[in-house]
Amino acid sequence: MTEERANGRPTDGTESHDPDFPEAFLSFMREGWRDTELPVTPRPEVPNYAKRRAALSAAFPGETLVIPTGNEKVRANDTAYPFRPGSDFAYLTGDLEPDSVLVMRPNGSGHDATLYMRPRSSRQTDEFFRSRHGELWVGRRPTLGEKSTELGLPTADLTDLDAALADLAPGRTRVLRGFDPRVDAAVRPYDGPRAEGQPARDRELAIAISELKLVKDEWEIAQLQDAIDATVRGFEDVARALPADRGVSERLLEGIFALRARHDGNDVGYGSIVGASEHATILHWVHNHGTTRPGDLLLMDMGVENRNLYTADVTRVLPVNGRFTALQRQVYDIVYASQQAGMDFIKPGVKFRDVHLTCMRVLAEGLADLGLLPVSVDEAMDEKSTVYRRWTLHGFGHMLGIDVHDCANARKETYREGTLGEGYVLTVEPGLYFQPEDELVPEELRGIGIRIEDDVLVTASGAVNLSAGLPRTADEVETWLAAQREAGPRLPS
Repeated sequence: MTEERANGRPTDGTESHDPDFPEAFLSFMREGWRDTELPVTPRPEVPNYAKRRAALSAAFPGETLVIPTGNEKVRANDTAYPFRPGSDFAYLTGDLEPDSVLVMRPNGSGHDATLYMRPRSSRQTDEFFRSRHGELWVGRRPTLGEKSTELGLPTADLTDLDAALADLAPGRTRVLRGFDPRVDAAVRPYDGPRAEGQPARDRELAIAISELKLVKDEWEIAQLQDAIDATVRGFEDVARALPADRGVSERLLEGIFALRARHDGNDVGYGSIVGASEHATILHWVHNHGTTRPGDLLLMDMGVENRNLYTADVTRVLPVNGRFTALQRQVYDIVYASQQAGMDFIKPGVKFRDVHLTCMRVLAEGLADLGLLPVSVDEAMDEKSTVYRRWTLHGFGHMLGIDVHDCANARKETYREGTLGEGYVLTVEPGLYFQPEDELVPEELRGIGIRIEDDVLVTASGAVNLSAGLPRTADEVETWLAAQREAGPRLPS
């Protein structure tokens, strides 16, 4: 790209504080290097990516589609956050490098796809040792040919992208916007109807990709199972390091799980929630600066993102001392019954909203049994009331895949107000949360937060729990926790 700076940084990879090297040093650095080739073979999932691009092509005949992955983001001054590819781009290409752009041009019968990428730093220039893009700084990047072999896609140098975008007609081009400001600027938005702050045409592209992602193919299901299996091991690691008789930092437990995530996958799929005691009542608690207490509960919402970026999303609640109190168990059993009712209800053709109502009714009935509802269960469930939600707030779950909240751009009539289909993967995660400051609940309930979350595949015969490797009932949790503690701490292997 020709723009001088992107995200506040020079696009050529240099920095303002780089030294002016003497010519003697520069000349010395340019000689004496042996060339090497990467041992690249086609990835086995290449046909899956091709099928997804073909489906997207069929949705927009005769139109050019531009899908960027995004750029590195500045963390502080001249350091960047670890790069995570744009999910839609990765879903269509499998490429994991920053700055790349997929361009699909119509060819009469479909589309020709080209991956514009930053290739290996040439030894014909000083980039390989002077630029932050250079391989002496960040490692060897693939050549255009190597990347093409790996992904089964024609490739082109990123420096050619400006010219490729310059002649695109806005009325016949759709751009996945918000990922790469240079691409957004290079392709003038279509001067027509707008949706959610962007051209409606571009919004339709984002919607189409999200709705393609609703149904997972066999390879994607295997990737999710891989992420979930690693997550099970991560929960085991944490349980083995959780003392029954003294407190430990939430961040210690967060770090133990993160070790597993980095060893067995790419990273955590989202910021881990490790909520001890009253922190379990905060739905998205990510500060994790508390300490466990024997006798209290520990809520952990964590997931490994695997090396192909598919993520698990699992929540478990453990009694720190190994045993639930009678009251803790009563609340836990209500949440478990809600989750089980939702999982039993799931099958192709049922409405997403009806799964929600199934789970919520069980929670409302449990709240009535606890003497908390100010009205009858039926009144509480009425859409003009929903007072039961004071103690749950969130819905029963969400789609899961290459994003922890997958398919987020899908239309409501195909997602939240739609029906479930075979091949969908979603979480089932009801919860009850009694805030420490809530004066409408008995004191002994205040500070208790319980959520049970599993990752479920919709099959022709109903729901399959992909995260069944972790216990769910109160008795199973106690037995499992004791077994992990007896086994003792371990390092990933």
